[in-house]
This record gives sequence, C-alpha cells and structure tokens, in this order.
Amino acid sequence: MEIQYVIINFIILAIILFLFGRKKIRSIFNSRFERINRELDEAEATEKIAMPVFEEYQHEEYDENSAEETIIARAVFDEKIAQIEEFSGHIHREIHREMIEDARKELFSIMRENVVKLFSYEKYQKEIRDLDTNIIDAILPQIKLTPGDMAYLKHHDVLYVTLMSAYPLDKAIVKKVDEVTTAMLDEVGGKTSLWVLEDPSLIGGLKLRIGDTVYDGTVAEELYQFSQNLNHEPILTTDTVGHLIQEFSEKAESYRPHIHVFQLGRVITVSDGICWMDGLADIMYGEVVEFECGERGMVLDIQQNRIGCVIFGDFAHIESGTPVRRVGRIASVPVGNALLGRVVDALGNPIDAEGYLPYDEVRPIEFKAPSILDRAPVNKPLHTGIKAIDALVPIGKGQRELIIGDRQTGKTAIAVDTIINQKGKDTICIYVAIGQKETLVSEIKEKLKSHGALDYTIIVAEPASSSAALQYIAPFSATAIAEHFMYSGKDVLIIYDDLSKHAVAYRELSLLLHRPSGREAYPGDIFYLHSRLLERAAHLSEDLGGGSITALPIIETLAGDISAYIPTNVISITDGQIFLDSELFNEGQRPAVNVGLSVSRVGGAAQNPVMKKISSSLRTRLAQYRELAEFMQFGSDIDDATKATLASGRLLTEALKQNRYNTVPDYLQAILIFAVSTGYADKIIPENMEDFEKKLYKYFTEEKAELTDKVKTAEKFDNELKNELSEAIGEFAERF
Repeated sequence: MEIQYVIINFIILAIILFLFGRKKIRSIFNSRFERINRELDEAEATEKIAMPVFEEYQHEEYDENSAEETIIARAVFDEKIAQIEEFSGHIHREIHREMIEDARKELFSIMRENVVKLFSYEKYQKEIRDLDTNIIDAILPQIKLTPGDMAYLKHHDVLYVTLMSAYPLDKAIVKKVDEVTTAMLDEVGGKTSLWVLEDPSLIGGLKLRIGDTVYDGTVAEELYQFSQNLNHEPILTTDTVGHLIQEFSEKAESYRPHIHVFQLGRVITVSDGICWMDGLADIMYGEVVEFECGERGMVLDIQQNRIGCVIFGDFAHIESGTPVRRVGRIASVPVGNALLGRVVDALGNPIDAEGYLPYDEVRPIEFKAPSILDRAPVNKPLHTGIKAIDALVPIGKGQRELIIGDRQTGKTAIAVDTIINQKGKDTICIYVAIGQKETLVSEIKEKLKSHGALDYTIIVAEPASSSAALQYIAPFSATAIAEHFMYSGKDVLIIYDDLSKHAVAYRELSLLLHRPSGREAYPGDIFYLHSRLLERAAHLSEDLGGGSITALPIIETLAGDISAYIPTNVISITDGQIFLDSELFNEGQRPAVNVGLSVSRVGGAAQNPVMKKISSSLRTRLAQYRELAEFMQFGSDIDDATKATLASGRLLTEALKQNRYNTVPDYLQAILIFAVSTGYADKIIPENMEDFEKKLYKYFTEEKAELTDKVKTAEKFDNELKNELSEAIGEFAERF
C-alpha cells in the first residue's frame, strides 16, 4: 500500500473526528459559552438563545473505505460550525474570535490524538517502517558539524548522537548512522557516542540529533509544521473548513517525507518573563526561539555558558529542563498595505476584533539605518496643521522632532492632530502606543476614524498591561512596518508615544538579565537603544525611491526637568524639540509650546517660502512679549512703546491658539500671521481673535481664491505678492 493512501485515510479520519471526540467537543464549547456569558454580563439576553449541542452518534467501528459516511460527517461538521457562528452573532466580536480560535486549537489536539490511534494499527506501522531506509538516506547527506559542535569538541572529546524513532529500528539502519557519523568525527579528531531511543510520540519516521542540531523526518514533526501553518489561516468558518480539507487532499496526493532541520536547547531557569537556556550554540542576538508549550521569545543576552531570552507570552507554562528550539529567523513583524486601518500588537497580531489579517511579507524588527550616502537632504515640509509648530518649529519629511513636556500638557494631542492633517497628502501614519491605557488607544482610534484618518493609519499598541518584552519591541516593530513603505518610495509619519515608558521597559529587562545598571538604574546602552531606533528615520535618495520616515518621539518630563537622563539622551539624538510648558498650559495656551526652548534644526529648509518669510521675526516678538509680561507682574509703569509691544504680543499669542482636531493649512496660517504681525488686527480685542480668524479664512477661500492659490504655490514672497496680500487683508479688516 502506498504512503498516499495512509495520508488520505488520515484526512478522512480528521473529517469525522467528532465521531471519536464528540463528548469532548461538546464540553469545550459549553464551557466557552458559560465564560462568555459571565464576562459580558448578558445572562438575561443569552438565556433566550439556544445553545448549540453536538448530537450523539453511535459508531462502534470505523470503516475507512466508507465514502458515504465521510460525506455525512462533513455535512454534520458544517452544520455545527454554522450553529456556532449563528450563536456567536449575539456575542462581542473579540470574544467570538477568541472562542473560535481556541476551539480550533482544541479540535487540532483531538485530531492529533486520533492520528496516533490511526498509526498504531499494525498495517500502518509496517508501511511507515518501510520508509525508514528512504528517510535515513535523505538525512545522512545533510548532516554536518556546526560551529557550535566544533567549539564543543574543543572542550570535550565526545559528541553525542541520538537516533530516535517510535518503534525498534532495524540494526542495519543503526549501523549505517554509526558509520557515517563516526567517519565525520574522525575527520576533525573527535569521537561519537550513539544513543538509540524509542519515543512513541514521534508516531512514525526517524529523528537524528547531532549535538544541538536535529534532522527530523517524523510524522510528529509534520503535524507540528501543520499546526504552525494554521496560525496564518483565517478564523475558522464553514468555508475555511472546506479549504483546509482540500489543501490536505492536495498535499496527500504528492506526499513525500520531508526532513526538517533545526537546533534544540534546554531551559535552565525561568522567572519574571526571563528564561535562561543552554545549548543553541549557533544562535544569534535577536533570534526567535519557541518553547515546548508553544510560547515564543527573543534572545537578548548571549553569554559563554548560557543564553538569556525574553518571553513574549505567558511564562507560567515553561518549566526547567524542557526543550526549546530555534525558529530559524530574527524577530520579524508582518508588513504591507493590509495593516492600514488596523490595530496590531508588537508581533503584528490584530487586536482590534476586525478579524483575520492577511499578509504576504514580513520584515525584521531590527534593521540597519540608511547610510549617509543613501540619504537625501530634508527639503520637503511635513505640515502638522498646528500654527505654533508650522510657523515656529517646522518639520520636514525625514526629520526627527521630539515632543517633550510634563504629563497632561497636550503631547498626544499634537501627535493625533498631525496624523489628521495628513489626510489627502499621500502620507502613511503609524501611531505606537507604549505602556498607554487601553482606553486611550481606543479613543484615539475612534477619533481618527471619525475624521477619516484611520484609512491611512496603523496603530501598534502594547498597553501598560503588556509584558516589558512586548513594550520593548513595539517601537522597533512599528519602525519595521514604516520601513517597508519608505523603501517602496512612500512618505511615512511615525509617532512613538512614549519613549520614556519604552526606556523603563528596557531597564526592567536589563535588570532581570543581570546587566549592570548606571545612571538612574538604566543600563549603559540605553542611549544606543534609542539612537539605533531613531536613526532609521530618514529621507532616502532618489536612487532608492525617495521615500521618507518622519519620526515624532514623545518624552514625558517630571516638573519640566529636561536635564534628566532620558530627555537629554533623546534631545541629543533628534533634530529638534517641541517643548510643552505646563505653566502655559495652565494659563490656557493651547498648544502650550514654549517658544524659547523649542527648536527645529533642519525643518526651516523645508518650510514654505511664504511662511518662512512671514514668520521670520515671530519667535523674537513672542519671546520679547513673554519677557515683558513677566516683568509687568511687578506693576511698574510702562511707556506707550512697551504697551504697544505687549498688545501686539498678546494678539500674536491669541492668534496661535488652536483647538484640538482643528488643523489649518499652512498657506492660511501664513495669511493669518501676516495679518496679525503687520498690524491689520491691532483694533481687534484678543477675545474676538477666534472669530476674526474664522472669517479671514472664509474670506480668502471664497472671495480671494486666486490670491490664496498664489500664496499656496509661491516660490518666494516678493513685493508684488506682499502688496496684493496687504491690500486684500486691508479690505477685510475694514469690513470686519
């Protein structure tokens, strides 16, 4: 009998698996429904909904050639899944998704149990054993000594070789393995110690381990690979059931034993989300490992006798002595257009209850920053729509501009307004929430959605309840997503909210990894942590597509202390900072931008020529006003010139005030600042400045549209344009 027939029978058995596990399946779903009812506190509503219960079917014997029985089982399966979906329509979408995903895992577990039963039959065992010679002939040409094996042989004379199968092996196969491995070790002056073990959990096939490297050609490994592929399938529905069965059938027709090569290590200790391992001598920093329980982690520390790893998920299921395997890739995240409009975690998994997230490409979360020769000058403006920023601290595409200030001073508000202002400007936005409240992330999502900004925005969220490991990799994952678009020639805006909490998460990991602490208990490489992150923001040269990443990191200060460790680090890395003053905020200035401490080192080169000319003296006038206003607190007499300066400064301050979610195009900002700074609004009382501003915008967009377009597209602010603008504003001032 051919091996294809064995696999086809395996498929048939998978289809009718509830004929064996009907009671277990029923208990699974009943327990899910009870938990959902408690969590949603909708007992009164759900009491009226009929619980789907799997019917009892009595089949004492299974006829493997009965096609009719297979069709009936498939129809019953589809009917029960449909009942589950109908019932789940009354339940919250996220709970529904979790229930279906958990049910799929449980069903696969039952399927695996029945596969073990299937291959326990003597006729199947015989056919699997007949393949042993082919499997070992496929394994032996692939074996080789890794650098880790060579290093081990320098300190030990013997390299251990283990040959495993689910049943007693033919002595000829054992002899062949012994001869080949002995000859390989003789070439480098070492010896082998061959162990032959039986492990019924392998089901069938052979597994050869040399040192840390495993060459696996067992049925159990094929099942493992299948379970990993299921993670990329959509949520289970009646359609996907048919799709999976069809996929299995196609694989069965062309089935051949596959040899999977990977390395195994061992858990030494695990605590507080940190795992120490031995073995895995060839592993790299940042590589992903997988534990026996299915949880994954990332290598963050490599020492001579052990390897430190941070665990992404729940570490309660990981025990000392259990095996851990290399996944074979650096920590990566899904990228692509499919993420637009979605909320994902640091690993790229959707957390917005919007269903399956399809993706075709992944990108490593750590990547080398573009070199100097790969970069182009920052000469294109990225408008925030906020007057105080676009006029005083302009930002260019490819720039890194820090937003810094105490808590509750409007840092996130500036970030969200900047995202909203990118609508229709072909700029992709990424908002990274690190250690924020889940309610805040939800509010930001809804606000972006209401303003039509969610369609071009990706939210990467790791709230305060997440582990320090996930908070640590969140900004790197988001930057990897941004780089995918940048190297595709697109402009990207990425906001890190905030890097203070990111530094705290990294400090926690470093202390748990027993690294020496420095200033404020932060590790010595905390500066390098943020520099290698922010250096990835750039404006690429035209040869590389001309794409860009503009980074707006956020740092929270304590009592306005910008000389603290983390603020000074990030200030020195970035190309300027927008400092939000709590005193200005309490005085009612929105946004509370401190003109004296805010600066943009490269944004001026990308500023609109008209705005650049009009706002050239704005910073000096505002600084002078703030100084005089503080001096006037002492009640001294002042002359008329000082009174005029104070009045003009107050009008400018009022003109720069702006409500949230009310962004203004840069050319209208320039017109307003020109009107106020040239004295056309001197007769306006400060309380009426908001009304003056609205009517001025309306006047220029409706009655002076041609002049407005000229201001928008002008390459310089010459006398002709200045006279036209003065005349138009003068007419409006008289009318107002």
